[in-house]
Amino acid sequence: MTEGKSGATPLEGDGKRILLILGTPKRDSLCHALAEAYSHGARSKGHVVRQLRLGEMQFDPILRDGYDQSQSLEPDLLEAQRLIHWAEHLVFVYPVWWGGLPALLKGFFDRVFLPGFAFRYRNRSQLWDKLLSGRSADLLVTLDTPRWYFRWIYGAPAHRQMVRTILGFCGIRTRRLSEFTPVRPSSEEQRQSWLRKAEALGSSV
Repeated sequence: MTEGKSGATPLEGDGKRILLILGTPKRDSLCHALAEAYSHGARSKGHVVRQLRLGEMQFDPILRDGYDQSQSLEPDLLEAQRLIHWAEHLVFVYPVWWGGLPALLKGFFDRVFLPGFAFRYRNRSQLWDKLLSGRSADLLVTLDTPRWYFRWIYGAPAHRQMVRTILGFCGIRTRRLSEFTPVRPSSEEQRQSWLRKAEALGSSV
């Protein structure tokens, strides 16, 4: 990506180009509220924010033939690739289920982050080119598991997968990973403080 000019169009402004990806299939959740709070904070500082809500997109989340690439991309996924190329900064908002990513979000990565788009293996080499380098990311993650238990007992598998083996593999540098936990026993006061935190994260991109 080239440095310098940011905003998408003169009408949208000169702030950073931010793509927020809401990675939950649920129609309404704490993740939705966190996404809106982050977006509000970023827009308040003049940044350009666009969103992909995976639960509202139409695509097959199953990579049926592996990397043979015989599976055509649906229009929503072609648009997702276009927006990822457009973005300077990516924001992923999602819950942790069974210690990992929701199946819909994992399926999104399987279908979108393809060879030739997100990475490219070098001929006769075990090395690869990171085709999405130059972009940064924020992760806003909700969990029911207490932070300490998820990290020290489970080993934080969802975090390692996102930061290292998905985003890092493609050249996207995770700048901040923010956990909102535990959700299930949280009070309304606690949730409101989380929304304020999400808004502050958006305003400090």
